[in-house]
Amino acid sequence: MSADEPIAKSLDVRGLKCPLPVLKARKTIGQVEIGALLEVLVTDPAAVLDFRHYARQSGHELVAAEEGEVLRFVLRRTS
Repeated sequence: MSADEPIAKSLDVRGLKCPLPVLKARKTIGQVEIGALLEVLVTDPAAVLDFRHYARQSGHELVAAEEGEVLRFVLRRTS
């Protein structure tokens, strides 16, 4: 992911507990074009493992996983 690569869609699921953030991301990633980026903002610490697992299982690329008070995941739709 380069600095000038735009986020196609942002999904704010702060406050939701697992597995809801990943389930909502799975539904939403279908709304962006193949190759485009989906940003997901999460507050559930368990989401770190969930999003890594989701990326492996789905084949979508986990481009960024930033930890902090709000977790930020960026997924690239691959299919």
